[in-house]
Amino acid sequence: MVDEYKVIKIKQSVFADNTRQADAIRTDLKTRKTFLLNLMSSPGSGKTTTLTKTIAALKDEMQIGIVEADVDSDVDARTISLTGARVIQIHTGGMCHMDAGMTRQGLDEMGVDNLDLVVLENIGNLLCPAEVDTGAVKNAMILSVPEGDDKPLKYPLMFSMVDVVLVNKIDTLPYFDFDLSALRERVLKLNPKVEIILISAKTGEGMDQWTGWLRREVALWKQG
Repeated sequence: MVDEYKVIKIKQSVFADNTRQADAIRTDLKTRKTFLLNLMSSPGSGKTTTLTKTIAALKDEMQIGIVEADVDSDVDARTISLTGARVIQIHTGGMCHMDAGMTRQGLDEMGVDNLDLVVLENIGNLLCPAEVDTGAVKNAMILSVPEGDDKPLKYPLMFSMVDVVLVNKIDTLPYFDFDLSALRERVLKLNPKVEIILISAKTGEGMDQWTGWLRREVALWKQG
C-alpha cells in the first residue's frame, strides 16, 4: 500500500562530533555502494516535484530511496510513496536542518540495502542546512526563477558549498525579472567548480542533463 512508510520523531539534535558521524556515514555508504545526495532549497522551489520526475526517469535503472525531512507533516512522503521509491519521513521537532545523526537514523530505519541512490530532501530554507554536514556524498540545491537572481548575494554559504545548482521553473522566465547571466556570474564567483543546470520539473526541460549528472556521480561513487 502507498501509505506504508515510517515516521520518525526526533526530540533533539546532537551536534557534538557531527563531522565524525558524517564521515562514518560516507564510509558505510561507500562499502554498500550507495550514493547519498543532500538536496536543499527554499520552500516552494519545486524539490518534491523535481524528485518525482527524477525517480520516474531513473527507476528502471536504479534502486532509489528518499529520506524526507520536515518540521512536521508527511505530505511529501505521501507524494513520494506514489512513485514506488522506498521512502521514510523524518520530523525534526522544530529544527531547521538535518545533521549527520538525524541522517543516520533515517538511513537505518529506511534501510539502504540494495539501494543505488538515496536522496535526502532537507528542510526548506537556505540558511541552516548549508551549515551542517549530513554525511552526503554530494550536495545539491534548487533555486526557482520566482525567487530571484539575487539569492547568491543573500545566501552565499549555500551556493558556495553545493556541487550543483538546479535553476528550476525556467518555463516562467518570460514572466519574471530574472537575469540568468547575472545569476551565473554571482554563483561562479562564490563557487567556480559548481555545475549550473537549467530545468523545468513541470515541462521536463533540462531533466535529461540533471539525471545525466546523477548517473555519472552514482557510477563514479560505485567505482571509486
